[in-house]
Parts: sequence; structure tokens; C-alpha cells
Amino acid sequence: MPIREDIVLLASYNASMNGRLYAAAAALPKDALLADRGAFFGSLIGTLNHIVAGDTIWLRRFMGHPADFASLKAMAGIPAPAGLAHLYSDELETLLEHRVRLDGIIQALAEEVSDADLAQALSYRNARGEFSKNFGSLLLHLFNHQTHHRGQASTLLTQAGVDIGVTDLLEWIPDHTA
Repeated sequence: MPIREDIVLLASYNASMNGRLYAAAAALPKDALLADRGAFFGSLIGTLNHIVAGDTIWLRRFMGHPADFASLKAMAGIPAPAGLAHLYSDELETLLEHRVRLDGIIQALAEEVSDADLAQALSYRNARGEFSKNFGSLLLHLFNHQTHHRGQASTLLTQAGVDIGVTDLLEWIPDHTA
């Protein structure tokens, strides 16, 4: 089970990597962003939209946590996507605004969450039914989902001739001092 320190680290890594990913994507012309490259969600812009959709779905679910996190109040004004392939925008700048907003909410949540909150169960519903799972593990899933699809986006960028650099979490883990 993760501890609060892990969640804070992952939120920082997440926001930083998203910033690098969008900066790299901005080097491409719009037609290259929209080109179907055979990825799960077709294009680079489709992949970026999917990550935003997944985060929006999970953050809205996290609003049901018994701790009633103040950081998640901002999600009330963000509608749930129609599905995992929801198109927020085919304009990178517009999508980036949404991404930055979500990353701010995620980072605020990471700062707010306690180890006790992470140990609690969160009940939620999706198309397959109702579930109750460990909240800390669900947060890990949120970050893992992003990492998975950012890896795909990184590959699409590499194929288009854009290198986003080192993406390893190891670079964000502080050195341990005795």
C-alpha cells in the first residue's frame, strides 16, 4: 500500500512529465498531432485526450471518498466525459489548459491526502458494476494509467522525430540520506 509520500512524489512526476509531453507535442504541426498512427486511440491527440478522460473519470470517482477532499471540489464543474475516447479538443493548447487544471487538482489532492485516507476503501460504479477498492491502490492506478499512455505518446513522438528525454520515475526519486 502506498504512503502519502509516494502519492506526493507520483503527483509531482506526473505533472512534470505531462508538461514535457505537451511541450514536445507542441513541436509538431497540427496534422502530425491528428495523424492516425495506429495507437490505441489513433493519434497523438487522441491519446492525450484519453489520458485527460481517464483522469477526469477517476477524479470524479474520488469525490466519493469519505474524507470529502477540498481539492476535489473543483471537479464538480468538470463534466464527466462521454467515454474513454472522449474528444475534449483537437487543439493542443485547449487540451493543455485542461491537463494543467487536472494536474493542479491531482497535486493538491496528493498534498491533502493522509496515510489513513489511503488505507480506506472507495466505492465506485462503472459500466461493469459496483466496486469497493483500497483508495491508495486506486491512486496508484491513476498514475500507472497515465504512465502507460504517456509511454505510448512518447513512442508516437519518437516516430515523428521528437524526443521528450528521460521519462523514468527514478529521476524524481530523491536521494536517501542517512
